[in-house]
Amino acid sequence: MKQNKKYPIIWKKDDFSIKIFCSIPNIATGILLKAGSFHFIIDPGDGILRDLNKEIGTKKILEISDIFVSHGHHDHVGGVWSLLTYLRVMNKKSPLTIFFPKGCVEIGSIYNAFKKVYSKTISYEINLQKLNHTNSFRRKSVLIKPFPVIHREYLHDGIKTRQVPAFGYTFTYQGKKICYGGDTAYCKEIVLNAKNSDLAILEAGHDDETPDEMHMTLAEAKSIGETAKKYFLVHVPE
Repeated sequence: MKQNKKYPIIWKKDDFSIKIFCSIPNIATGILLKAGSFHFIIDPGDGILRDLNKEIGTKKILEISDIFVSHGHHDHVGGVWSLLTYLRVMNKKSPLTIFFPKGCVEIGSIYNAFKKVYSKTISYEINLQKLNHTNSFRRKSVLIKPFPVIHREYLHDGIKTRQVPAFGYTFTYQGKKICYGGDTAYCKEIVLNAKNSDLAILEAGHDDETPDEMHMTLAEAKSIGETAKKYFLVHVPE
């Protein structure tokens, strides 16, 4: 187990690895998944372009085919615009697919604004895949399974809340499974999908032992993590 406030966090088994550049509540999240020669981005928050450039360089960035978004909050999608723009400037040719929960209006809004500004000079195809199912699917040599989680946000009055579209994902490659929960309250889906995984990445964004419907407490996240072979606690308030 690792409860980290010092990033990056890295896990690696053979040629399957994940690097969490950061996961700081209300600031940014940014994750790079590597399976064989393929790279995938998970939750591209602010700073993701800088981190990717330092980690894998321009050539590999241009080869990235897939982005997986857990939900639309700014600390998880704040780097999408800069990433799309960089790929345009660097003349990416291969398609890019962004997977995100159906109803996540932030991704559609970013895409529509980007297309409006750069429609005549976009060098690559952008595919938006709205997920409203839990069916597994393959991308390259990785099996991906989305699963719904419970995450809420405050309304403008600071009292009432609403549930936002939110997913976690499992990524399985050559018999090894990583479970990424995104932001979620304690729920049966994260319990089931983290169990027996080779790595569970679990947010513990609630700073006390009082459960709510936004984040898990440290105790809740640890109880789930202990059912996996290894786990990281992230998104822990500073």
